[in-house]
Amino acid sequence: MGEASYVKTICGYCGTGCGLVLEVQDNRITKIRGDKEAPVNKGQTCVKGAFAYEYVHSSKRLTSPMIRKAGALVETSWDEAYRYIAEKLEAIRDNWGPNAISMFACARTTNESNYITQKFMRTVIGSNNIDGCNRT
Repeated sequence: MGEASYVKTICGYCGTGCGLVLEVQDNRITKIRGDKEAPVNKGQTCVKGAFAYEYVHSSKRLTSPMIRKAGALVETSWDEAYRYIAEKLEAIRDNWGPNAISMFACARTTNESNYITQKFMRTVIGSNNIDGCNRT
C-alpha cells in the first residue's frame, strides 16, 4: 500500500459547499474529514458528507451516457444522447404543450445549477413546472 495523501475539496453532496479533506491512498478515498479552515463548515460535516463516498469507486457507477434501444440500455456518445433528449422534449412540447413537461431541481447542486434549470424551463420549454427537494 502506498502512503496516504490529503486533498482539500468542496463537498458535492448538497449545495452548501462545505470544505472537506480527503485521505487518499492508492488512488482511493479512504477517509473524509471536515476542513477546519473552510468558512462554510469550519471542520464540521453532516453524515452524508463524511461517510457517503463509496459511490465514487462503485463498479455500478455510469461512466458514459446510455440510451435504451430495443429494450436494453446501450452506451452512446454525448452528442447522440443530447440529440435524443432534445428530440424527445421537443416532441412532447409540440404534441401536448409546454405544461406537459416539468423538471425537478436538486438541493444537492449549486445555486447556479438550479438557476439555469429554472431558466431553461421558462425560456426554452415555456413552462413554470419546476419543483425541488429543497424543503426537506
